[in-house]
Amino acid sequence: MHPLRIVLAQLAPRLGMLDENLARHMEALASARAGGADLVVFPELGLTGYQLQDLAAEVAMRVDDPRLAGLAAATVGLSAIVSFVEEASDHRLFISAALLEDGAVRFVHRKLFLPTYGLFDERRFFAAGDRLRTVDSRLGPRLGIAVCEDFWHLAVPETLALDGAQILINVSSSPGRDLAAMHEVGLGTAASWRNLMRTYAQLTTSFVVFCNRVGVDETISFWGGSEVIAPSGETIFTAPLFDEGLHFVDIELGDVRRERISLPLLRDERPELHLRELRRILAERTEMAIDAASDPPDDRPQPGASEPS
Repeated sequence: MHPLRIVLAQLAPRLGMLDENLARHMEALASARAGGADLVVFPELGLTGYQLQDLAAEVAMRVDDPRLAGLAAATVGLSAIVSFVEEASDHRLFISAALLEDGAVRFVHRKLFLPTYGLFDERRFFAAGDRLRTVDSRLGPRLGIAVCEDFWHLAVPETLALDGAQILINVSSSPGRDLAAMHEVGLGTAASWRNLMRTYAQLTTSFVVFCNRVGVDETISFWGGSEVIAPSGETIFTAPLFDEGLHFVDIELGDVRRERISLPLLRDERPELHLRELRRILAERTEMAIDAASDPPDDRPQPGASEPS
């Protein structure tokens, strides 16, 4: 099996300039194709810029938008993940990432978790997605696609891996928290993301691909540092901080098989146990009746019960 060549398109999109960003994506796809790419990954909202606020509706596209179809047409013999503001048929707006393959839009993931704290205000402008699925790709392995904040919730990478993903892909627009202290705070942010990526790769025995943007939207700066992590948790590649670039990274898909056989963590997961306990927790939080019949017998002493003599 030949290596899979991934291109991290660590770009600095122009805020609200959809046509200009589309043209830059087309140029990047052409360069990636010339370099023998199999998969090109662009950052979160790479087609629009991040700090859109009231501009979101102006740059939104439906999945059947001719402009998105034109970008997809450039992926014949190639796969790409691009991110944009998606307008649903009921006019809700989503932060979405689409898998484009062989000239078509194959799959769309809508961002599940919308940060609304600190400098983030996403719930004011966007709706949250409500489906989490993997997708079979022309590349061979099944892909799990998530958007930025999605990976700050443990259930997302775990669910994708249990659903068969061998490559977990996160497209991000992760900012530094304070432009005046960009180097200190930005590096701290990068360190946090790197800890997450290594942990998820090792616990799910999957490749993890992280593509983060660079550049500035108004006063918010983005630090880049895109990465590819092996199923062992080892770093294969880390892109420079703050600089634009197309970064070519080759991975060996056989590494997933080797790691999962030697370290069968996914095999030994207990989703049925997790589901049962989540149902219990949800019932307790919402004060719903708990279906005792679904619980296994428990002969342990219960809180407040007297011990047998």
